Amino acid sequence: MPVIKPGDFGDGRVKALLTRHLEGMHANSPTGHVFALDWSGLQKPEISFYALWEGEALLSLAALKELEPRAGEIKSMRTADAHLRKGVAATILDHIIAEARQRGYTRLSLETGSGPPFEPALKLYRKYGFTDGGAFGGYEKSLFNQFLHLDLASTQVGVTR
Repeated sequence: MPVIKPGDFGDGRVKALLTRHLEGMHANSPTGHVFALDWSGLQKPEISFYALWEGEALLSLAALKELEPRAGEIKSMRTADAHLRKGVAATILDHIIAEARQRGYTRLSLETGSGPPFEPALKLYRKYGFTDGGAFGGYEKSLFNQFLHLDLASTQVGVTR
């Protein structure tokens, strides 16, 4: 049974998956247009970092960053290659959304890239009710990124799988 725990920055499996995430972002985005957080960026007081495990297998990572007392941002969400298209991303996204609701956030946002490599993630976010919107939190709009927002105050989020 999968279990979500705080991400352990000392675990080599966590480090390897985060490295894979950063490599993927740099491979699919132009220089200067990657906003994925590295180790030091994830180790900030306003960021909660989670890992989804099944036994000893690391399935996925994701972080929730507090932007302000009523708004959060999804950061560094990545599924291990061996577990793609198995519902793993939905499991950790459920957790992030539940945590955002528990904190009293009324909005959950994310910034991601543009183009075919990003389409599977975009499909998942839109399935959960995220909609396209404007830049937030210091980001600037470009041809290579896009912004999605989920209004937690007026919608009951839930996806039937």
